[in-house]
Amino acid sequence: MNELPIVRWWNAQKENLQIIAIALLIAIVMRAFIAEPRYIPSDSMVPTLEIGDRLVVEKVSYHFHPPQPGDIIVFEPPKQLQRQGYSRDQAFIKRVIAQPGQTITVKNGKVYVDDRQLQEEYIAEPPEYFLEAVTVPEGQFFVMGDNRNDSNDSHIWGFLPQENIIGHAGFRFWPLNRIGTI
Repeated sequence: MNELPIVRWWNAQKENLQIIAIALLIAIVMRAFIAEPRYIPSDSMVPTLEIGDRLVVEKVSYHFHPPQPGDIIVFEPPKQLQRQGYSRDQAFIKRVIAQPGQTITVKNGKVYVDDRQLQEEYIAEPPEYFLEAVTVPEGQFFVMGDNRNDSNDSHIWGFLPQENIIGHAGFRFWPLNRIGTI
């Protein structure tokens, strides 16, 4: 028996709707668990990242190993920042400077981890502040912006709990003239 044209059209549309629903589900799962795009709203990571840069933040690798010094991470604001009015969903981006058990000091425009001066070719300018030696507690990290003197980071609010880390910022996809790994 021949189908009516309207039935044939509806069957074709059902298949298209199924494909769209599956694609949408895959996109939601990817964003929630694997990777998500992020926008840079401030100059705290200049010169590495500029206002308006768009990045891919991958969320899988830190389930297998902790962030390493030098990694650029995206994280939810810790409680200290939430008490200052930042909302939990207002993500921050900074560079990991020290891991649990390491001691960090900032003096004479230099950052020291375990009494070794960091070689920081990526910073905008040397820090113009002093930070007394502090040891990073277990399960926490010390993070700083590359724009050392214009960054709301661990030297101001303290340590970042590991559970606040969303993922690793590893790839810039916008602007096109700066596309590539970070």
